[in-house]
Amino acid sequence: MKIYVEADYLSLNRDNEELCGDKVEIIRTEDFVIVVLADGLGSGVKANILATLTSKIIGTMISMGASIDEAVDTIISTLPVCSERGIAYSTFSILQIFNTGQCYLVEFDNPAIIRLVKGRYVDINREIREINGKVIKESRFFINVEDALVMVSDGAVHAGVGHILNLGWQWENVKDYLQRIYRKDISAKNICMLLLEVCDNLYAKKPGDDTTVVTIKVRNCLQVTVMIGPPVNKSMDKSVVSNFINEDGKKIVCGGTTSQIVSREINQEVITTLNYFDKDVPPTAKIEGIDLTTEGILTMGKALDYAKKYLSSENTIKDFLDLNKQDGASKLAKLLIEESTSVKFIVGRAINSAHQNPEFPLDLGIKLKLVEEMASCLKQLGKKVSLEYF
Repeated sequence: MKIYVEADYLSLNRDNEELCGDKVEIIRTEDFVIVVLADGLGSGVKANILATLTSKIIGTMISMGASIDEAVDTIISTLPVCSERGIAYSTFSILQIFNTGQCYLVEFDNPAIIRLVKGRYVDINREIREINGKVIKESRFFINVEDALVMVSDGAVHAGVGHILNLGWQWENVKDYLQRIYRKDISAKNICMLLLEVCDNLYAKKPGDDTTVVTIKVRNCLQVTVMIGPPVNKSMDKSVVSNFINEDGKKIVCGGTTSQIVSREINQEVITTLNYFDKDVPPTAKIEGIDLTTEGILTMGKALDYAKKYLSSENTIKDFLDLNKQDGASKLAKLLIEESTSVKFIVGRAINSAHQNPEFPLDLGIKLKLVEEMASCLKQLGKKVSLEYF
């Protein structure tokens, strides 16, 4: 079974704190993905240092083949001791997911991870044991496509204490809410965003504790291939288009000249539209056999803006809703950001002769920069990205 593990997280800092006392580490290898959520004692700088050291040490050691016993021993002997409380303390959750779907979960004093199987809660069998005086919960289980796992720090299950709710938002409430919002096509980032918005509202926008949500969602692999720009040598048109068409997954063509080349080589008409869903984004077109056909530089530039907002720690619900709009940039961004698991860019280096006059800058440099920035954003989201130039 070949699966893709989509992992993302969002955090709220405690009110009036510049640093978050929670830290998330996501490590990807060829064989597995490791996700660590650490919650440092207290808040602010001290908590941030404790959580950062914990997540980095655990993530690195487990990914290098160390046992959980070795990792916990190292943490206990490494963490600085708090001068006020006399203890070195950071809670943590560790999840290792192999390409086979096998999971290894270790939890130490964090709220229990929530497992959703096709949107419904399913309990995880846990074994309790002690490592160097620390009582941990250990689990091994399998996950499948459409399953999701959600980690939360204490701030999520305490949301509302002293504000809207007397006892805070309990773990059961979080579990029930996740079951309500889950749908097959929801992204990991969207789950984090929706849950964190509720927590923030329960805190009346003044969080009483650092609050972090980590979502891991299992999906089928989907490659998206983007052809943008004509090849520098016209004699290459046929072979480049042939390679493009024979790629697996979904296919996107960006650029008017590129669309004409693809249309000619596969003998399918370009059907243009005049539907302006966004005044700043040119209309899309249709080519039989191609999943999305858009204009080039303007559309890619706008899609890149969406990608940067998506990655930003200051994003809002609106930034996610933008991906559901009907203009070309929104559709392009959604395919690349939320639907793809790997992306291949086929980039033509021919210079558009229509832009060779004093009123227009050379579009080649702009195009290459946009594609490279988009590739960088997608890599930060955990996608496998490759670029080929012709």
